[in-house]
Amino acid sequence: METDPTIRPRRNGFANILKNVAWLMGGKGFGAVCSIAYLAILSRSLGLKDFGHFSLIFATALALVALASFQTWQTVVKFGAEPLRDKDWGRFGRLIWTCGGIDVGGAIVGCLIAATVFYGFGQMLELNPRYIDTAFWFACALLWSRMTTPNGIVRVLDRFDLAIYVEAIVPAGRLIASFVIVLVGPTVERFLFAWAFFDLLVGFLYWIVAWRLVPQAMNLRNFGFARETLRSNPDLPKFFAITYFSSTLDALYKQGPLLAVGYFLGTSAAGLYRLADQLAQGIGKLSGLLARAIFPEFAVARTTHSIEHFRKLVRQTTVMAAGGGAVVTLLAVFLGEPLLLLIGGEDYVRGAAILIPLAIGASFELASVTYEPLLYSTGHAIYPLLIRALAVGVLTVGILLLVPLGPIGVGIAVAIGLAVLWIVMSITVRQVMTALARKEATQ
Repeated sequence: METDPTIRPRRNGFANILKNVAWLMGGKGFGAVCSIAYLAILSRSLGLKDFGHFSLIFATALALVALASFQTWQTVVKFGAEPLRDKDWGRFGRLIWTCGGIDVGGAIVGCLIAATVFYGFGQMLELNPRYIDTAFWFACALLWSRMTTPNGIVRVLDRFDLAIYVEAIVPAGRLIASFVIVLVGPTVERFLFAWAFFDLLVGFLYWIVAWRLVPQAMNLRNFGFARETLRSNPDLPKFFAITYFSSTLDALYKQGPLLAVGYFLGTSAAGLYRLADQLAQGIGKLSGLLARAIFPEFAVARTTHSIEHFRKLVRQTTVMAAGGGAVVTLLAVFLGEPLLLLIGGEDYVRGAAILIPLAIGASFELASVTYEPLLYSTGHAIYPLLIRALAVGVLTVGILLLVPLGPIGVGIAVAIGLAVLWIVMSITVRQVMTALARKEATQ
């Protein structure tokens, strides 16, 4: 039987997750080294106040991306697995173009929202008026660069190696640009321009890679069949809406605390919080890359394996994630202060106290990383949305109560909210897996 070179044969589920995590970890390891270097250059060359301005602009742009963009990669993975298995390139292509059109629409709407936010409410974020125009165009660049449809194509095809090669351009480019900017004169505007340029370059390259992988699916003859795609996938609108709101809540949880620090405590406090948060969110990025590796395997496993095999896969990945979270928390406690001193200098050492609750919270996030892909792949996507909404509510109340303690109070609120998310997710997943086992036993 002739094999299609586009589709790689998959290994055992857990082995394939480990392989994909290895690829992602390799890329993220390279990115982590580069990011520590350019973060040190950025924070030291700009100083605490301007680093705070950069951080607030970056966080606001990421929040806008979350608000106006759609996690179409999850839709491509979930609804593309079956036509890909059947080599139904027409159906797969129509799904791709539908998701791509949604991405474009989101970017256009996001630019309009960005204009309203920066030109109408920039003063609420304590932004210097000279940065308003730059902040707007930076947000627009991120909105157009972070379309996720091509990412979904690469992931459902199990080509994580290609994704790593493309994504490595961002940290490498930022590091090189940082050295150049320091030589010509560091400014907030120059750093934002460099960050935007490399994001746009990677976004463009992702589309090129996706086109080269499945040209038969991305042929323009498959364009313009959104209604047919929705008819052939009746669960798609519901799944799409739920994943959109869930990812938006997740992004608000990640960016909202920094914006709250800027609003309540000022720009310098935001710079201090940002550096500590950047280190803690390194764990969050580990959670994200694990989720990217896990979700495609869960989606395949639910259609090709028994519930017992599926449960074994869930147990293995959960233990791996929980162990990683515990190790990283210990590293944050013992190495947080030396890292902050190394990266930012004396002005940022105070952030070590902030880093500890943020790292604890990120560890809870890492421990629960298997839960959301599991619930998505088993048709219970509404549960992560409701649980994330609960966590955001806990976070909001926590910030309002604890912000008088300063940035560390906001960090504690973040940890409490993520602990609540982990507890409720754990209970929910246990109930879902029990129900699935009962259902299979009766069939």
